[in-house]
Amino acid sequence: MKIKGKTILLDKPVYVTGHAGVAGKKEGEGPLAQDFDAIFDDTTVGQQSYELAESALLKDAIIRAVSKSGVSFSDVNFVLSGDLLDQCMGSAFALKDLNISSIGLFGACSTMALSLANGAMLVDCGAECVVAATSSHFCSSERQFRFPLEYGGQRPPTAQWTVTGAGASVLQGQGDGIKIKALQIGTITDLGITDANNMGAAMAPAAARTITDFLNDTDTKPSDYDLILTGDLGFTGSKLLHEITELEYNVKLDKNHKDCGMLIYDLKKQDVNSGGSGCGCGGSVLCSHIMKQMEKGKLNKVLFVATGALMSPTSSKQGNSIPSIAHAVLLEA
Repeated sequence: MKIKGKTILLDKPVYVTGHAGVAGKKEGEGPLAQDFDAIFDDTTVGQQSYELAESALLKDAIIRAVSKSGVSFSDVNFVLSGDLLDQCMGSAFALKDLNISSIGLFGACSTMALSLANGAMLVDCGAECVVAATSSHFCSSERQFRFPLEYGGQRPPTAQWTVTGAGASVLQGQGDGIKIKALQIGTITDLGITDANNMGAAMAPAAARTITDFLNDTDTKPSDYDLILTGDLGFTGSKLLHEITELEYNVKLDKNHKDCGMLIYDLKKQDVNSGGSGCGCGGSVLCSHIMKQMEKGKLNKVLFVATGALMSPTSSKQGNSIPSIAHAVLLEA
């Protein structure tokens, strides 16, 4: 691989040979319902806790993706996964019975792009088969980062709804269809936002930075892509992203940009305030709706930029700001 600026250009394309996105009941009531590989109406997925339910969603997505790829679990060299829970327990409990070498990642809501990027580099370096995955669950995330559901606190307009869902993709050095050709590991950006109910404002600067860095490194412009897809900025963050890229970087995203957090829900009909968020937001939308659109020939060149707020319950209680990051992966059909 070659490095130009902050962007990594792969020597050979890395192929997505299998992918799956699964979702919960609320997500299944949204506009992307027909594209999810599975929709679970039971919020607990038959488990004893919301945290174990998230693990069950992730395990299901991984099994479906591996099955689609035509490989067996014994062929997988590594699985890269992470989530929003302490010590990435969602991933740990999902993977503990699969007997695959596991690499835990934490990029908050940027984890789908982070796992794809690291997985692609591993394949470029010689790994034969890697699984990139992530998950989130509304109830487990609310319990950890905000308030127990029983509290019933009012959500401000800028708040987002953590997606209950998971996504997984199988990466190999050979194949057909969707391929990864370039990627960028993001740079932590912090403009001093402290409101945990306004993740979009915290993450938009990181998205703007990564997108413009990628465009500069590759000597491209937004119109060169069928879609620049952010992970979960929601309505508030997407609006800020456009303002920042235009005013600070002189780049107009216009109609080339869409956000998974706005695609997965109907903001007018579903009570989700500013849209969707969480690792499972970008993961489930990318690995189902977007990749299926690419396979149908409706999208050819997609720059996936997932964003993450690198906070914790401890940092929030101490009054610290919310550092954020955005990772980018270039997908081509």
